Amino acid sequence: MLNAKPDANARDRFTFVHVVQGEYAVSDEPETILTTILGSCVSTCICDPVVRVGGMNHFLLPDSGPGNGQQFRYGLYAMELLINGLLKKGASKDRLEAKLFGGATMSDGLGRIGAANAAFAQRFLADEGIRCVAQSLGGTLARRVRFTPTTGHAQQLIVQPDALSPQPPPRLPPRGDDDVTFF
Repeated sequence: MLNAKPDANARDRFTFVHVVQGEYAVSDEPETILTTILGSCVSTCICDPVVRVGGMNHFLLPDSGPGNGQQFRYGLYAMELLINGLLKKGASKDRLEAKLFGGATMSDGLGRIGAANAAFAQRFLADEGIRCVAQSLGGTLARRVRFTPTTGHAQQLIVQPDALSPQPPPRLPPRGDDDVTFF
């Protein structure tokens, strides 16, 4: 379990596994902490508190539509992989507890992708009879999530827009008539 206070030796005691877009991870190791950063994507963190196993996924879109490849990017595939991974480690579906994160509207140009991801995850859990014990969905800011799979403990940090914005390019001096620009 993570300490509330910063601990200089935390990196020595814990193994941090970063779950990126289209991936999932399952663990029954007490020293493992699963992490991810989310915008419009959604991450489902699921734990079986009796056998102390849990996992996290990170999906980009709710579904792929007929005949579309790259299933690893989509919610249905990500949820199936995560749940099957938990069951292989001894979890029981009737004891699973889920926490949902993400689904933000990061820019107007992305439409309602975040809301669609969040709605898919909520609907999937309800349809499968998996209890959702906590959620942080929507909004306009990114989230950094840490999940301890053996305890189900989750931490969320809201990432301020400044932290995600690229730095402006350096200003170049004005060009003279004899300067050449290469493309």
